[in-house]
Amino acid sequence: MATLTIRGVQVNVEIWHEQKQETLVLLHGFTASTKTWQRIIELLSDTVKIVAIDLLGHGKTESPKDPSRYSMIEQVKDLEEIFQQLDLHDFTLLGYSMGGRVALSYAVRFPKRIKRLILESSSPGLQTEEEQALRRQSDERLADEIEEKGIHWFVEKWENIPLFASQKRLPKEVQQAVREERLSQTEMGLANSLRGMGTGAQASLWRKLIRLNMPVVLITGELDEKFVRIAEEMMLQLPNAQHITVPNVGHSIHVENPEQFATIIKGVL
Repeated sequence: MATLTIRGVQVNVEIWHEQKQETLVLLHGFTASTKTWQRIIELLSDTVKIVAIDLLGHGKTESPKDPSRYSMIEQVKDLEEIFQQLDLHDFTLLGYSMGGRVALSYAVRFPKRIKRLILESSSPGLQTEEEQALRRQSDERLADEIEEKGIHWFVEKWENIPLFASQKRLPKEVQQAVREERLSQTEMGLANSLRGMGTGAQASLWRKLIRLNMPVVLITGELDEKFVRIAEEMMLQLPNAQHITVPNVGHSIHVENPEQFATIIKGVL
């Protein structure tokens, strides 16, 4: 574990198997942290150097008061500074959901640094300004509610949205671990993350997909029909991509079937 000072903010970075040449960087989703990858890291054993990062407003990374500090552009700049400090080049970048949008945004800006890109249940954002405006309004309302009603109210609401319905079938101890990870976040961090790099706030990357020449692997869960459809649309734009759909799981594949997810990652690497 290391705490790096990145553009004035303290960022939590955790590293495993430093002696390995091949590097895999992991970016978690909204309400999560480096803890979400624990099982995957165990399953990957010591086959690859792993760098897991707590994104701004999450986990043990600082949560600045200024919402503008959370913009996707700022987050991408933070990643570049982290990679420079860690002297990382030619690595595999894996992002889940929000972390996938961050990973994709970084890949568009710094394509030469990345060997391959793996996106789990993610998207290039919304395609039209109208969709973005509606989503921004929705995210802003939710951010206000998080600050007004508190983290326990929000986690109760969040874990019961349709996107995570398939997680209800997981063992109780797994569900509890996910819940505790969400409850460990701060109201300010989550609210500002929504305002700064929510799906409505980020610029659409659909027209930039064609520029990505590195191998891109899209992983979706069979039960997550929305993101399966998004991945199929992305495949039409990406020059060098493959789409893997994992049966009988939803949005959080690495949580719902970590063994299968780790097997896919090993195959890709």
